[in-house]
Amino acid sequence: MRMGTVSELTSTGDDPVPRTHTLESLVRDLRALGVEPGDTLFVHSSFKSLGTVEGGAQTVVSALENATGPGGLILMPSFNLLADNRLRAETWDPNTTPSTVGWLTEFFRTLPGTFRSDHYSHSVAARGRNARACVDGHRDRIGRSSPWDRDPWGKTYGDNSPMVRAYAAGGKALMLGVTYETSTYIHLVEVICWNRRLVCSPDANYMWIDRTKLGAFWEANGHVRRGPVGDSESRLFPIRTYVDTLVKEVEGRPEAYFK
Repeated sequence: MRMGTVSELTSTGDDPVPRTHTLESLVRDLRALGVEPGDTLFVHSSFKSLGTVEGGAQTVVSALENATGPGGLILMPSFNLLADNRLRAETWDPNTTPSTVGWLTEFFRTLPGTFRSDHYSHSVAARGRNARACVDGHRDRIGRSSPWDRDPWGKTYGDNSPMVRAYAAGGKALMLGVTYETSTYIHLVEVICWNRRLVCSPDANYMWIDRTKLGAFWEANGHVRRGPVGDSESRLFPIRTYVDTLVKEVEGRPEAYFK
């Protein structure tokens, strides 16, 4: 029997009862959205947006693993975004510091077999194909500079950071029930633009991008697949195309996007 979509409800009298989503139904939703075996997925998520899931967060992770298969790699931010940047460094322990960017990311990072990069602020957790290798090297000092670079940690968005590795590997961004406000790949766009300006002007200020405006541009013009995963309105798109397209748009119309 076909599983219901986000708009389909089972009614009991006058009170609609939301469907319970299962491992099988979530895998079908992910496949319908365009997730394929062997994919590298960088996942931004709102666990609550998925609705009622049989088995909770473990089922969601299992669905991602089933959809990408044994050759897949799943990445999630496990950022330590305390308001005081100094306290981020002072309290950082890659093994115990909680992720501050959502319940699913915290559950994900604590699973046996998940590896986490060693960065006091913008760490990434990974499981699947070459997961350890993907997150190793976040202390390397190769590549572009960013405002979060701090000794003894390396380049936050450098060549060996997990987010840039996913970009270089042709990964996909999966947004489960979240808006472009959560899209931390916008920081990579900012970093690329800033480093290009630094070549001409070493004193160039780092400029922050309006994520809502740039997200609206991408939504209207980008290569985005949309559909439900559980109850969530979700999106899937290629990271490299996303970043390269947005860099070109921002550099062409900086006044429209920089805050």
